[in-house]
Amino acid sequence: MAKFAAGEARAWAMENLRGVNGCVMPSFTLDQSTLNEEAIRHDIRRERELGFTGFLIVAECGTTPEEFERFVEISVDEAGDDMVTIVQASAGTLADNVAVTQMAASKGVDLVMPSYPITFYPQDAAEVIDYTRAIADASDMGLIVFAMNLWNFTRLHPSGFAPDWLEEIVDTVPNVVAIKNEIGNFGVAGLAEVFWRLRDRVLVGDPLEVNAPAWIQAYGMPWMGTSNYEYFGDAIPRIHRMAHDEATRAEAMELYWRIDPARSATSSLMAEANGGTSFVHRLLWKYQGWLQGFNGGPVRSPHARLHDRQMVQLRNAAVASGLDVTDEPDASFFTGRIR
Repeated sequence: MAKFAAGEARAWAMENLRGVNGCVMPSFTLDQSTLNEEAIRHDIRRERELGFTGFLIVAECGTTPEEFERFVEISVDEAGDDMVTIVQASAGTLADNVAVTQMAASKGVDLVMPSYPITFYPQDAAEVIDYTRAIADASDMGLIVFAMNLWNFTRLHPSGFAPDWLEEIVDTVPNVVAIKNEIGNFGVAGLAEVFWRLRDRVLVGDPLEVNAPAWIQAYGMPWMGTSNYEYFGDAIPRIHRMAHDEATRAEAMELYWRIDPARSATSSLMAEANGGTSFVHRLLWKYQGWLQGFNGGPVRSPHARLHDRQMVQLRNAAVASGLDVTDEPDASFFTGRIR
């Protein structure tokens, strides 16, 4: 069951949604014929061990609708009462995303985070707001607004997701609980505007860990997610936690700087992988987690290819950052730990 009653999502989140939420991707059997349930449970247990308070149930790895439903069931069961579950509603149409939302709600997922389909081409702000409201109205789950600058909305507002739109969504959609705040480009003024306008009414989190200490000091950011934090082991939950306490803030910054080689490698490779496509390289993310004890293994095509030079760069950067990296050969990543 979800962790709050109908109509109480926002109040619950303002009181209880805390810490860092990562990402769990589905694992498949080696022949890719079906889900690998034990590997999925292994990864969720690993999230808990590293200090994550919840996770995104990732939908962009080639699962069929039936498999994704089972993935959701496994995730909710393994998460238990102590971890927050967030379903990714990233199907190709509004109707499909409404169906995903309703399915997830029936399984006891706590929150939904919708994407905007690649064929969604709104002509004005009202269409963006109405789309978001339609997902929210599909269930009693809390909704995280994924406000970023890569939805191709910049023709409507230079930020890519106008703060005024967010304010209207917060005002008119009661079960909106949080904003994943990635608006604007070439600077942080837009991000700051969302914090100062809305942080007292819903949770506002910048998922970019590189910015976390600044937003914690400026606005007390209590929650952040979701992204490929697994690459850094337990470092991001620790930094987030320590940065809130003046007594441990300096220690948080020492760790922040120590992991900079890994941060730089991620930034470089993600920019290369995206290449203007706005496409998340999930196999690369899976490899990053595998370095830190997650299952690894295949995702289904079509997907981006992971090259040796990318794996070498990520492994070497993690070692340079003092992270506890597996000594297994990279070939083992492609088969996964749990077979």
